[in-house]
Amino acid sequence: MQHFSISPRAMVASLWHHRGLTHALIKRDVIGRYRGSALGILWSFFNPLFMLAVYTFVFGLVFKSRWPGGSDSKVEFALILFAGLIVFNIFSETVTRAPSLILSNSNYVKKVVFPLEILPIVALGTAFFHAGISLLVWLIFYCLFLGVPSFTVLLLPLILLPLLVFSLGCSWILASLGVYLRDVGQFIGLAVTALMFLTPIFYPVAALPDDLQSLLFLNPLTSVVEQTRDVLIWDKLPDGVLFSIDGAISIAVAWLGFAWFQKTRKGFADVL
Repeated sequence: MQHFSISPRAMVASLWHHRGLTHALIKRDVIGRYRGSALGILWSFFNPLFMLAVYTFVFGLVFKSRWPGGSDSKVEFALILFAGLIVFNIFSETVTRAPSLILSNSNYVKKVVFPLEILPIVALGTAFFHAGISLLVWLIFYCLFLGVPSFTVLLLPLILLPLLVFSLGCSWILASLGVYLRDVGQFIGLAVTALMFLTPIFYPVAALPDDLQSLLFLNPLTSVVEQTRDVLIWDKLPDGVLFSIDGAISIAVAWLGFAWFQKTRKGFADVL
């Protein structure tokens, strides 16, 4: 029986060794999603553009919402919401697809020698591509209505790095569980919906009582969303302590997820 290493070194080596295949699969996944449509990949641009316009209309004109500490600009409020959703959608798209990754690619398990551990990376890469398009839409709106953003925008990739690593670790775990427990996919859909409202996307952390604020930071997405707004909207530098904690937790989750996936993958063929 083939041995699958669970060491952190093996995890990094697999990511590097299969980088070409991963890139090709991400490209195929993105193009395949829009194949056959009239606008093709342009839908990846129009979808976030449409959603940002909807947020501006609903929250700015209908509800006349204002963000605490912000200005009276309707567009600013929509951009604040959209910034949080960009972060959340990276995680939600990755983990929502995870339980079905092995099931929908069973031919890779049964017929060929294939590095199954890269499938969650492909899902993450596709989610990151869509996040990049959404960020482009965000920047266009910001420049048109609020002017040139601060240089702190350039720090966003650094802020998102722990989120990407954390999402990958969760995806490895869920991809494996999805093979043995088919109800995982249904549960994750409900959990992600609940998590969206437990993440400070539609409200700031400061709007909650002090005792609830500390509980909210148990949500690993909270600090990433808050720091994303800091660098995109409020022109603040990242919090070094929060970033270090996020980084340490993300690395631990990624390694545990990889180890779990490697330990359980031996039984995939028997179940499928």
